[in-house]
Amino acid sequence: MLTYTMDIEPSSLWLRTTPGAAALAQPYFCTEAGLFLGRKAFSTARTHKDSYIIFYTISGQGIVRQEDSEVRVKKGEALLMNCRTSQSYMTDPDVRQWHHYWIHTDGAGVAALADIINPDQKIGAFGLPDSTRDLFDEILRFLPDETVDSALSISLTVHRILTRMADASLRPQSEKAGSNKKRIQLTVNYIRSHYNEEIAVSDLSEIANMSRSYYLRLFRQYIGTTPYNYLLGYRITQAKELLELSDTPVTQIAEQTGFSDESSFSTRFSAMTGVSPSVYRKNSITRADGD
Repeated sequence: MLTYTMDIEPSSLWLRTTPGAAALAQPYFCTEAGLFLGRKAFSTARTHKDSYIIFYTISGQGIVRQEDSEVRVKKGEALLMNCRTSQSYMTDPDVRQWHHYWIHTDGAGVAALADIINPDQKIGAFGLPDSTRDLFDEILRFLPDETVDSALSISLTVHRILTRMADASLRPQSEKAGSNKKRIQLTVNYIRSHYNEEIAVSDLSEIANMSRSYYLRLFRQYIGTTPYNYLLGYRITQAKELLELSDTPVTQIAEQTGFSDESSFSTRFSAMTGVSPSVYRKNSITRADGD
C-alpha cells in the first residue's frame, strides 16, 4: 500500500526504467531515480516495495521513519533503507523544504553492503563528500539509456555511493566506537594466531569484553561475516598454502589447520573453493609446471 502527497516543485525530476537482462545481472541495478524539490507538505508512506532506496539531501531536511527508528537526513547526508519493511518519509515540518536525490536500487551487492551500513537493520544518516552529488547526477544521466554500457555504469556508480556510506558507517564517530573496533580487531588477531585450535564465540566475546550478542553484531559490522565463517575462511587459506607449497599429506593438513578429520576438511574445502584438496594441489602443480 502506498500513500503520498506529491508536494514538489515543477522542476523536480522523476525517472523510471524496467531493468533488462544486462542490468539484472549486475550486483547493483536501479528501477527509479529522481531529484525532488520537496515543499512543506511532501510525504510518502509505504508498506512494502521490492527494493532499497537511497536518499541524499542537497538542502533542507527530510525525516525518514521505519519501525521504531526516526532519522533526520540533513544537508550532505545520505541514508539507505530497505523498503520491504513499512516506512514513511517527508519534508521536516520545522524546515519546510527538502531538496534531495533518491534512487530505488536492488541487487546482491546492495543487500551485502546494507548489513554494514545499517547494522541490525537500523537506519542511519551519514555525511558524505560534496562530490557525491556528481554520482547521483550520473545515475540520472545513465538511467534512461537502457543499454549494456549504462547498466554497467549505473552498477559501478551505485557501488561507489554505497561504499562511501559503508566507510562512513565503519569510521569511528566517538572514543567508544574506536575502542570497540580495536577490541574486535584483537579477536581477529586471536583467530589468526589460534586458527588450528578449537575456538568458541564465548572465548572471543570474553577477549573483547562484550556480551555474546553485542560482540556478534559488531564483528559482522566491522568484518562483514560471522566469527565462525571468518575462522573457516582463514583455515582454508592456510590449507591452500600448504597444498601448494608442500607435500604434506592431506590428512595432516586437515589436522594442522584445525579440522576434526580429513572428511570434514575436504567437505569444507570443496564447498569454499569448488574443488577437492587433492584436485587443488594437482592444479597448483600443473600451473607451476606450466610456468
